[in-house]
Amino acid sequence: MPAMDCEPARKVIHVDMDAFFASVEQRDDPALRGRPVAVGYPAARGVLAAASYEARRFGVRSALPSVTALRRCPELIFVKPRFDVYRAVSRQVHGIFADYTSLIQPLSLDEAYLDVTENLRGLPTAWATAREIRARILEETGLTASAGVSYNKFLAKLASGHRKPNGQFAVTPGMGAAWVEALPVARFHGVGPVTARKMQALGIETGADLRARSMAFLQQHFGKAAGWYYAIARGEDDRPVDPDRTRKSSGSETTFDRDLAEAAEIEAGVLRMADEVWAWCEGARAFGRTVTVKVKFADFQQVTRSRSYPSAVTRHAQLRQASLDLIRSVFPPEKGIRLVGVTVSTFEAPAHGYAGLPLFGSAVGSAEAQASVLAGAS
Repeated sequence: MPAMDCEPARKVIHVDMDAFFASVEQRDDPALRGRPVAVGYPAARGVLAAASYEARRFGVRSALPSVTALRRCPELIFVKPRFDVYRAVSRQVHGIFADYTSLIQPLSLDEAYLDVTENLRGLPTAWATAREIRARILEETGLTASAGVSYNKFLAKLASGHRKPNGQFAVTPGMGAAWVEALPVARFHGVGPVTARKMQALGIETGADLRARSMAFLQQHFGKAAGWYYAIARGEDDRPVDPDRTRKSSGSETTFDRDLAEAAEIEAGVLRMADEVWAWCEGARAFGRTVTVKVKFADFQQVTRSRSYPSAVTRHAQLRQASLDLIRSVFPPEKGIRLVGVTVSTFEAPAHGYAGLPLFGSAVGSAEAQASVLAGAS
């Protein structure tokens, strides 16, 4: 009987720079080391792009409004973002990655997937490869990174947060499914705060709870996402590490603590989302022609309003004004508004991860990359 061909398990590393923007600032200014630092502006409508680990002890994190951050940590030091420096450091890190594999998929400004199944250095294990990469990042940039090692992207990303900061963790094929069962679903990539609350209302708190639900149940409650949730509850993810993945849009949305009816409060929420999107666009040097505002009402009815321009939206003030014009088209709201979102799409040039950046790039993931650092119209 002929031997069966067995495809070896993939070796995937998820590398996540630790508090990237803030760590760069602390590296370059010794006076900031050991102190609570936020990258952004302290203006009333500002949103943090990053927070140092010292600031996080006070509950200060990226995507937090600046006024809230100051309330939590009055000693917080605000530092103006320097995207040119962050891009330069990213290129350094990418150069290190490229010494080990050509399969590098950006996720956000501070993280990326690497497929090292056949690594260029000939290292025997992904664990050794991740350890060497992290050591080189520290030596060559003065910054720390954490890494997750596993046999697929979903597990590698979960693992990278397990020993932060400056650590690494591996999820082997023999432990993957059981490890996922013990985790809260709120930690799963692709399960945002709203979905997590919906799952919890259905009695789904952990991976084990999710695995116990049938595909029919998941389809009934989560529609097209059911297949993804069914797979990850079992530690399964067949997506390849794709260095050519093209990003089609950049968006951000928020669910309010209570349903809003006052125009000023709703507009403030929309501007906050526009600021977050702008932070990505500016950092990525990727600009689109179409602006879309999403509105979800208290009864979960959803509407969108879009406008396309002859050329790309390349100014922060322009994106803010476009977002305001679109949200005002639903005023006065006939019912409370529970969620708003802003998206920019129709990029003038394809945005591979972060356009102009060979390293890091997109989307659902990192708040370090997505959160706004700009406040007020520029």
